[in-house]
Amino acid sequence: MTTIKLPGHLKALTILLLLIVIVFILIMGRSLLIPIMLGGYIAMLLIPACNWMESKRVPRPVAALISLLTSLAVILGLIALVILQVRSFSRDFEDVTGRLNSYLADLDQMATKLFGANLGIENGLDKTQLFDLLESNSETVSNFLLSTIGSLSGVVLLPVFIFFMLLYRDHLANFITKFFNPEEEENVKSKIRGLRKVVQYYIIGMVKVMGILAVLNTAALYGIGVKHALFFGLFAALLNIIPYLGPFLGAILPFIFAFLTMDGLIYPLMVVITFTVIQLIESNFLTPKIVGGNVNLNALMTFLGLLIGGAIWGVIGMILIIPTLAILKRIFELKDSTKPYAYLFGEEEIKPLLRRKK
Repeated sequence: MTTIKLPGHLKALTILLLLIVIVFILIMGRSLLIPIMLGGYIAMLLIPACNWMESKRVPRPVAALISLLTSLAVILGLIALVILQVRSFSRDFEDVTGRLNSYLADLDQMATKLFGANLGIENGLDKTQLFDLLESNSETVSNFLLSTIGSLSGVVLLPVFIFFMLLYRDHLANFITKFFNPEEEENVKSKIRGLRKVVQYYIIGMVKVMGILAVLNTAALYGIGVKHALFFGLFAALLNIIPYLGPFLGAILPFIFAFLTMDGLIYPLMVVITFTVIQLIESNFLTPKIVGGNVNLNALMTFLGLLIGGAIWGVIGMILIIPTLAILKRIFELKDSTKPYAYLFGEEEIKPLLRRKK
């Protein structure tokens, strides 16, 4: 059997066309692919609970249904908490509008003196308009969640995919092994279990880190005296799932709220200092100890992945891209021909500058 070897430029062109086709499919199939991938990752997270219940002689369909209902209850509880906290912001509306209009008037006066430009905000903003904006934003939380997942059909399909992936998880693994030789089935199954564990350890580790951060953030904001400390603490902890950008975005909202509702600049400054300290603890102690090297992606590929995931699927793409890159890295490690790509994704080993002499 003769093999056809393509020139280097044709190989590069083929890879480029393949990437274009993949991106096109991801964009066009967004409403279906997002619930499938999200459902797959959530199902991987629930597999240990299903295995434990099945070890207690609970039938697999019942175990899958219990795990699904429990996860849905937790998600719906978090959504309800967010909506209630956003609505409660209207209680502090008087203080926010007065202080905000004062700052806007000072900003307009400064722009007029320095640049001779009138911004048209010398009288501040209309309180009724801000109130309507706040109320409309509190009502669009559900719409934001719908747009994040893809569509209403995606929300409906998500629990269906989770249930069936839990129910047929062994069947799907056996399906993949059918493409290999019978003597390689056990090796392939072990590799699949390894991929599952990578995602499980990453997601479970991130959930633990977010739980600890939620407690630390809430306690710190409560100690400073910031109102709605529970909401801001949970919000910042949830955003931590987005590397690099999440912690920064999570600190902006409580900083602005403290700046507009509390007397003195010391309070927003304390918010910044507190979140910086907590972030240092998270990045240098919590994440390395809890999440460990299960993902082991370098910063460059992680940042590029966040940009690509956000450009294709938005916020949900930035969340899903990290475990997806981790799975791709493990898949590339399976064959010698694709190990260079695994090396590209992974961290480079730092060699010591000075070697000890024996």
